[in-house]
Amino acid sequence: MLLSIDAHLRQRELRREDLYQRSRRLRRLAQATMTRLHFDPTSGTAELAEIRRALGELSDWLRREGRGDEPMASDALQEAVEAVLLGAIVAGTALPGPNELGVEPEPYLLGLGDVVGEVRRLVLDRLSRDDVAGAETQLLLMERLTQALLRFDTTRAIVQLKPKQDTARMLLERTRGEVVMARFLARARPDGGAGGSR
Repeated sequence: MLLSIDAHLRQRELRREDLYQRSRRLRRLAQATMTRLHFDPTSGTAELAEIRRALGELSDWLRREGRGDEPMASDALQEAVEAVLLGAIVAGTALPGPNELGVEPEPYLLGLGDVVGEVRRLVLDRLSRDDVAGAETQLLLMERLTQALLRFDTTRAIVQLKPKQDTARMLLERTRGEVVMARFLARARPDGGAGGSR
């Protein structure tokens, strides 16, 4: 009996180490890909495909073998979702849902909350290039994402969504103010705000 218990614990340790390594690789790939997408929206195709593959595999592994250890992979899953959503946004394609990505709704919602901040970066990039119209387009997307996120009301015991909702709401209000100010300044310029993107 004691030997079987010891074997069980050792197997559990090995599974947790495997999970840690899988999660670490996925998280690092997601972070690097998001950084790359901000510098070059046309890049990252291969990386995004790899993220989607690894995301589905990790989610499936958790359902089959990782029961009880899901929190170890939470950050990796939500960052992978965030990267895939950002990839769709910069490519101008429809956002995939949790079923398409093979993930549970909880990490999907957390990733959705985080991608609001990534869209804010897109807005600020447009503003830095005097592309107020482009910034307004991205702001509308921020609003839609935030509204979608705010639809959900659930206990923190299921998913820590409230902090993501609060942050998204705050970022939206701040970004809206910045876009309004940029629009005002553009109209006040002698050229009548004919800057546009460069």
